Amino acid sequence: MTTTQTIARVFGVVFLLVGLLGFVTVPSSGLLLGIFPVNTLHHIVHLAIGAALLAMSGTHSGARSISTIVGATYLLVGILGFITPNFFGLMPIHGNDIWLHLLSGAVLLYAGMAGPADATATRRI
Repeated sequence: MTTTQTIARVFGVVFLLVGLLGFVTVPSSGLLLGIFPVNTLHHIVHLAIGAALLAMSGTHSGARSISTIVGATYLLVGILGFITPNFFGLMPIHGNDIWLHLLSGAVLLYAGMAGPADATATRRI
């Protein structure tokens, strides 16, 4: 398994856990862990992204593709958090979510773009 695959897999598991945790623990305040604004759509998006990352992490090329797509999207979402904090009325992406989206996006985009395109050229873990 390549480093890119491992990163995609780890992020996939984390996104799935965060999505599930949101359905189980978010109080009426709408804050996950008391600091991240979320809603039901946000939880569903986390579950979908987690599932996509896990599904695509089986191959190096799949992990590169999904990491690049999700990373770039999350960087955009982080920036949008400054412009439209409630993502056009659909879900909250403001406050601490901005920083988490920017950090997650940067890591995933780096994982998707920094390594070699060919898994055979990548050191295996």
